Amino acid sequence: MKSVAFKTSDYLKTQKDIVAYLNAALEDGDTAVLLEALHNVAQARGGVGALAKAAGVSRESLYRTLSRRGNPKIETLMELLRALDLKLTIGRHKAA
Repeated sequence: MKSVAFKTSDYLKTQKDIVAYLNAALEDGDTAVLLEALHNVAQARGGVGALAKAAGVSRESLYRTLSRRGNPKIETLMELLRALDLKLTIGRHKAA
């Protein structure tokens, strides 16, 4: 049996899938997890280059931003979300 590499982006078909995936990444609390999730979403939506163009940032800058060591400005994050037709919302943290 031949194995096939797993690509998260292959499973992010709908906006509902993407929203659930990014919310789960946010709940993790690790910035690197969120950045990797955004990278996977970019791949699912036509690639990092397409997202960079839609967000008005350079492809190279976006690759650095979405790397595990990335540290995006809030403005960059908001532009990425806008380009993905998403918004950031705030809610209360669930009590333990």
